[in-house]
Amino acid sequence: MPESKATRIFLLEDDTNLSDTIVDFLEEEGFEVDTAFDGEEAEEKLYENRYDILLLDVNVPGIDGFELLKSARERGVGTPAIFITSLNAIENLEQGYESGADDYIRKPFALKELLLRITTLLKRNFSHRENPKVPVAEGIAFDTVGNTLYVGDEPVNLQPKELALLKLFLSRPNEVIAHETIYDTLWGYDEEPSESALRTYIKNLRKIIGKDRIVSIKRYGYKYLPQ
Repeated sequence: MPESKATRIFLLEDDTNLSDTIVDFLEEEGFEVDTAFDGEEAEEKLYENRYDILLLDVNVPGIDGFELLKSARERGVGTPAIFITSLNAIENLEQGYESGADDYIRKPFALKELLLRITTLLKRNFSHRENPKVPVAEGIAFDTVGNTLYVGDEPVNLQPKELALLKLFLSRPNEVIAHETIYDTLWGYDEEPSESALRTYIKNLRKIIGKDRIVSIKRYGYKYLPQ
């Protein structure tokens, strides 16, 4: 099951009863869920916070789900997104994907189907692997469904920003990642990035997965080298 407070889901749904039902179900599955009931509130929260999955109703007050996601994509937000909607016309489906959606689920739907789509997208962030455990180093693997790092069979307790940093490295292996990209990923809109804190997170991850796995690129960023 996903580790509590590790996998963060954002839900935009103006039907309060449906919103409560989805939240209760996902929290029972171990996810942390943040909600909004209109487009303006949703836009503000997407500016201020980082999420692992976006669940967006289309027909909501204010900014609709299509425009909300399109705007977020234009700002560089790459978080996987699923539209939840009662719209059935094929042109609506096309509009949804054109605005940057990764998946689409029509009302009414089974909550277990929604969970399946969420876990599929979480896995898809790591090269569409069939096995949810991504090898990190010898004897070390990351469970993309449970959002947990394992050394052997033992889970490792990571701080939230260390976890976010590890996921960023695993999603972009052998790629030089700029400091600015890391800061944008780890720190929210209203937080002040910290170079010293980042160095600490890098140091802590190196202690676990090996110093040679994370290479410093002087005055630019870091590169993760898979095994």
